[in-house]
Amino acid sequence: MPQFSDDLFLGSAKTFMGIAKQDSTSVFTGSIATTTLTVTAMLSGDPLVVGQYITGANVSAGTYITAFVSGTGGTGTYTVNTSQTAASATVYANGNALLGDPAPMDLGIGPLGRIYIWDTIPVTKANNNVSAAATYSAAGSATLAAGTGTSSVTRTDGTTVIQLDVPRGLSITIGTGTITNRNVTISGYDYYGQAMTEIIATGTTQSTTINGKKAFYQVSGATVSGAVGGTVAIGTSDVLGCPVRFIDRGYLDSVGWNNVLAEDVATTVVADLTNPATSSTGDVRGTITPSSSPDGTKRLVVGIYLPAIAVGPNATRLGALGVDQA
Repeated sequence: MPQFSDDLFLGSAKTFMGIAKQDSTSVFTGSIATTTLTVTAMLSGDPLVVGQYITGANVSAGTYITAFVSGTGGTGTYTVNTSQTAASATVYANGNALLGDPAPMDLGIGPLGRIYIWDTIPVTKANNNVSAAATYSAAGSATLAAGTGTSSVTRTDGTTVIQLDVPRGLSITIGTGTITNRNVTISGYDYYGQAMTEIIATGTTQSTTINGKKAFYQVSGATVSGAVGGTVAIGTSDVLGCPVRFIDRGYLDSVGWNNVLAEDVATTVVADLTNPATSSTGDVRGTITPSSSPDGTKRLVVGIYLPAIAVGPNATRLGALGVDQA
């Protein structure tokens, strides 16, 4: 065999992929006024991330970070979920897993081939299976309720979320009326447990559905920025989130759908490489929308070429899973 070819190597060998998970823990000096956390000194540990629970002598139980303000992981200000007054003291943050670089995968035969098989059977979408249609006469939070194709689950950190059948885009459906353009901010987690948010604007057209760009797996909350003038419902779309990053359509070896041999004329959107990601950028791994609507019986089978930055001893979490969610 060729001396330097690992494509023809048939023996067993350890494979690496950038998906090692480790707890994110931090110790800092901070205070809270209403829902604003002010961090004045980082004492030890990892950078702060959205979704971390914080504890301390003056901090209310169940408090966690919901958004960056001026802080981006170190000193600065952040938003927390519970309004309170907490004097400056030592505070501990934990509970949101970081994804590290590369993790050994003991199963498999290593460098025989580097193709990821994405095999999934998504259920039928629904426009109200995350939050039922509701009227918003002012800014407020949506009431989350699981519907067809979703379920209510409790995460290991104790929070209750709406879990989707597979990672997929969300949608907002606007009812009738004189519609005022408002932002719907959806918070949750991706398939790997990374906290994420997306802003979807309602627009001003009544009786319409707007699809988001990011693939959520769990939804923890949603807020509407002001009075809409019609109802707003939150549900799922046919936009399916790829489990690994692809940055070019050429990395998709094949897209099979509904037991048809011919390549599906699916709509593909490559990974958004914007770093850092924001609540307005696209999906960090890329999405595929099949040519016909999922119904719980049609199977999607996609072969994805994985480049060296995604697998192998020098693989990185960035190469396999994209930039950090936001």
